[in-house]
Amino acid sequence: MKLYLHHCGVVCALGDNHQEIRRRLLDEANTGLQMTDAWSPGRVLPVGQVRAILPDISHLPVTMRSRNNQLALAALAQIRQAVDAAIQRFGADRVGIVVGTSTSGIAGTETALRAYYEHGSLPASFQYAVQEMGSPAAMLAHELGTGGPAYTHSSACSSSAKAMASAARLIRMGLCDAVVTGGVDTLCEFTVAGFSALESVSTEFCNPLSANRKGINIGEGAAFFLMTAEAAPGAVALCGWGESSDGHHMSAPDPAGGGARMAINQALQRAGIAASEVDYINLHGTATVQNDAMESRVIQDIFGSAVAVSSTKPFTGHALGAAAAIEAALCWLAMQDDNPQGLLPPHLWDGIADPQLPALHIVAPRQQTGKPLRWIVSNSFAFGGSNACLVLGKTE
Repeated sequence: MKLYLHHCGVVCALGDNHQEIRRRLLDEANTGLQMTDAWSPGRVLPVGQVRAILPDISHLPVTMRSRNNQLALAALAQIRQAVDAAIQRFGADRVGIVVGTSTSGIAGTETALRAYYEHGSLPASFQYAVQEMGSPAAMLAHELGTGGPAYTHSSACSSSAKAMASAARLIRMGLCDAVVTGGVDTLCEFTVAGFSALESVSTEFCNPLSANRKGINIGEGAAFFLMTAEAAPGAVALCGWGESSDGHHMSAPDPAGGGARMAINQALQRAGIAASEVDYINLHGTATVQNDAMESRVIQDIFGSAVAVSSTKPFTGHALGAAAAIEAALCWLAMQDDNPQGLLPPHLWDGIADPQLPALHIVAPRQQTGKPLRWIVSNSFAFGGSNACLVLGKTE
């Protein structure tokens, strides 16, 4: 059964609408990262901040008022009409919500704790519930008035890929007729400090696959899809997904890539396609030494060196729990009818290949396939060995 991604809403460092994001990604190869110390006082870092004006949340219960939920509502607004129509068509109890996140409303807790240290008490308006992982799913169900399953996946950088796979299972099991699914995550000092403590954050723009790569840039954003089993000519479908957990290390990937390989092979098998049919691979591509080494070797083993590959994290930053959904959204945009020549998401880097890594077919700016993109693979590999792979297909 194919699960169709009929509508996509996305906000990220590249912009808050399809046209702007597509232009900056495909036409201009223009990063959305900026240098700031807003989340790392005294240490200027590149980050992927959403600079759009976000929706008002004063109508929400105080327990749901967070920047994370603002980002979720901004993405939802782009597909709200289609979601409301699905609720009307199927019934509120037949529409589910499955979200991936890792920060939820922790940024609000940081603000509250600063007030505590300054004044000796937490603000009267502070509610611990804003930082609970389930908050974005609960908020979307509240906002939309749905009665179907509503829950959150939080498995670090694979969270929203796993959310999309979970949404597909809800429909395949007959529990839902439609699911709003994707991910959302917010910049905060907690994550920047945490990854910095692991010596994983670069003070320069991230440089995936380069001999000079020094780590990640943190980002934020949200992307949501309306998923149903209703076929539509020319629609993008989630045709395959694979998940694994290798448990090699708390933060480092299995150098042999056993779990990553398993997830990719599962996704290809579920989609019913051969590796040779894939037009483009969106790499996890964090620009850390160990992830890039593992992933590039797995890609060469499974796909060879001819398939086009790139990491889009130099455009958006690494949005953690939202990364997989945002990257799926960028792939979804590249698969639309307004890209008949198959213009590919480029790989922003210094061009100095790491001689220790396999020589992959890295996408240059303005590179195209000369035909519409039919099959795309998107990888997400998280802390703790939580691996996920999505296969998107364009229907004829």
